[in-house]
Amino acid sequence: MDIFQSPFMSLPGITPEEYSYLQQATTGLNEQQLRNFLMVYSSKRKNPSDMLIFCLIGLFVVPGLQRFIIGQIGMGILYLFTIGLCFIGSIVDIVNHKNLAYEYNQKMAFESLQMVRMGGFQ
Repeated sequence: MDIFQSPFMSLPGITPEEYSYLQQATTGLNEQQLRNFLMVYSSKRKNPSDMLIFCLIGLFVVPGLQRFIIGQIGMGILYLFTIGLCFIGSIVDIVNHKNLAYEYNQKMAFESLQMVRMGGFQ
């Protein structure tokens, strides 16, 4: 399948690493399962550009916002009470915003695959 005809290309801000991971993870799914996977996954994933915005808001307005959004509640509370680990943690998160989004998206892809494979959607 041509990369530009792939259903994964409809995901906003998809990176080559995420594309490759999704192709490997969805090997063996039939067309209906793939459609269901995309529906579930696209509602859960975070766009790296959005993650950058969350990190900037986390630096200047609400320390730890980016960690709360990706489900790391403990780290979010730590950032909140230490002002983003004295701004250093928030700055590191800005630099690594693509990695934060990718790791979160991997978890969401795994969860979405489990839902589809267990028959949560028919």
